[in-house]
Formats: sequence, C-alpha cells, structure tokens
Amino acid sequence: MIQERLITNAITLLKNLIETPSFSSQEEKTATLIENWFKQQNIPFNRTINNVWATNAYFDDTKPTLLLNSHHDTVKPNNAYTKDPFKAVVENGKLFGLGSNDAGGCLVSLLATFIRFYNEKHLKYNLVFVASAEEESSGKNGLNSMLNVIPKVDVAIVGEPTLMNLAVAEKGLVVFDAIVKGTPSHAAHTNADNAIYNTINVLKWFKDFQFKKSSETLGNVKMTVTQINAGKQHNAVPDEVKLVIDVRVNDAYTNQEITELLVNNAPCDSIVPRSLRLNSSAIPINHELVQAGLAIGRTTYGSPTLSDQAVLSCPSLKLGPGDSTRSHSADEFIYINEIEEGIQIYVDLLKKVIV
Repeated sequence: MIQERLITNAITLLKNLIETPSFSSQEEKTATLIENWFKQQNIPFNRTINNVWATNAYFDDTKPTLLLNSHHDTVKPNNAYTKDPFKAVVENGKLFGLGSNDAGGCLVSLLATFIRFYNEKHLKYNLVFVASAEEESSGKNGLNSMLNVIPKVDVAIVGEPTLMNLAVAEKGLVVFDAIVKGTPSHAAHTNADNAIYNTINVLKWFKDFQFKKSSETLGNVKMTVTQINAGKQHNAVPDEVKLVIDVRVNDAYTNQEITELLVNNAPCDSIVPRSLRLNSSAIPINHELVQAGLAIGRTTYGSPTLSDQAVLSCPSLKLGPGDSTRSHSADEFIYINEIEEGIQIYVDLLKKVIV
C-alpha cells in the first residue's frame, strides 16, 4: 500500500536527519540527505545553497501555485538534554532527537504529501516543495532568498508543529536595540545621572506599556525586554545602558507602525529596529484551504511563534504534526503516530483543494 510505504520512507528520512547535525546556516549535510531522497524517488529537484526544492511533474504556468514548505535547520541543543540529541531513538512510540519535532516531522510529512500528488494530472494547483534553510536564525539564505528563484507562489502551507490544527494567523517580530544614557563617573562620587538608575523608569515603561489595538486571532502585541548590558568595572559608573526589546506583533499593526510608536514614545535616548521584514501573517477564514481543514475536523487558532510565514506575502497556513511546546526543549521528540496522522491529514486536506 503506497500510504504505508510513504510513511515508512518519511520516518526513515527523519531518523537520518536527526543523526545529521544541521545548525542554522550549517545545513549542508541535511540538504544532501534530502537531495539523495529525491534521487531515490527519481524526481527532478534543484538546490540553491542549502535550500532543496522541486515542482510537481505536470506543472502548468496557467495555474495557481501552492507552496509546501518546512525547514531542515535546527537550534543548538541545550544543556538539559539527558539523551544524545543526534541519535534517533524510538521509545514508547516517541521518536527522540534534535529537530524531530521542530520541524523534522513536518518536513518529512510534507515531503511524503508532495510525493503522493507528484505524478497526478489535472491538479487545480501546481505544487512546489521547498525544504528551507536558516529558518531558526531568520538568515538571509533561507526561504526569503528562494521567493525569486521558485515559481510565483499564490498560497502556502508552512510546516511547523501545530498538533495538525490550523494556525490561520501568526505574530510578526521586531527586535529593537535601545540605549539609556547617563553621566559616567567614579563610583565613589555622587552622581545624580547614573545611567543604570535611569534605566529603572525605562524598564517600568516597557513593562507597563499597552498597545491599544488587539486582534481577534492573535490577541495583544507582546513586548518584552530580553537583554540588558552596561558597565565594565566595579568602580566606574557607565555612560550608557544597552537594552534589547523583543516585540511580537499582531495583525492589527504593521511593523512600521510599531516602530513609529516606540520611537515617538519610549523614554530612551535611542531605539532602533534591527529589521522590519518579519511581519505578521494570516489567511482568510473563508479561504478554501482553511475551509477544507475545518471540513475534516481541524480547529483554527492564532500562533504566537514565528516561522517562515513571516517572509511570505501570499496567504499562508501554518500546519504540521508535533507540538510547539516541545520545540527547543530538552530531549525533543515527536510521536510516530503524529507523523502517520500528519501525512494523512495533509493528503485529505489537499484532496479537497487541488484534486
């Protein structure tokens, strides 16, 4: 039965990916694994740096194109691991290993789905599959670099662990670097303009500030001070304190609007965004992909976490096997039956849309 063969091949590939380190921007070897997988399936493919991509056999320029995307890079394992993060071990139905949940299970499930429809004629949509690099670091050579390489995309499914429910919106991200200034001095002397003390009220402002516009799917904008740095020696008051502020943006604001609000209101001496390109994303509830998902019993929600959706300008749906709460955790795992279910749900959903 082809479905069983697809599942077996997908799980084998995932085990190989787990056992091949692929830190963000260092994905050469996992890209080669995916290349070899396409070769074994006798499917033509392309590789652009560490992004591997392919189109369906009967690609037709007159039809809209559906992107199937997930990433094969990982973060580095944390120190709390009790298992070897680079050894694929199955225990009690769980497949352990770094990248198993985020987002290896999604990647191989989407790849199996792509194979399932690869040779079908008369599809309503073209399919383009991209195994992307540098998602975890939002790097310059990830999916964003592929949008002028692959055919124009009209809608996308981005594979991230969602328990196979429909993430119909996703928060964007703007990271700010801020500076609070003061007067440098010797610690033994009185100083009414200590930059570190000046930061107390600034931190309180960031803690208490409320963005007025909320979102039905994504809730409120969330702003968090995540880093603070000042001083070089115990007896010297520094001239400035550096802050890093992480802002998760809902779909009621653009990243530019968030920047203007903070530049005009934050009580810092300077506040500068690192990038404005990681926007919030969404797909209309009435889109046929969402309606197909609802028809097969899936539920919708808004996702607080960032993915490659942020670089897409077309409607996109985040959907995949696994649980987001396991991502970047110690002893990361995905259930084998989540992969089996994931492939089946992907196939059932696409049957309603592209066949």
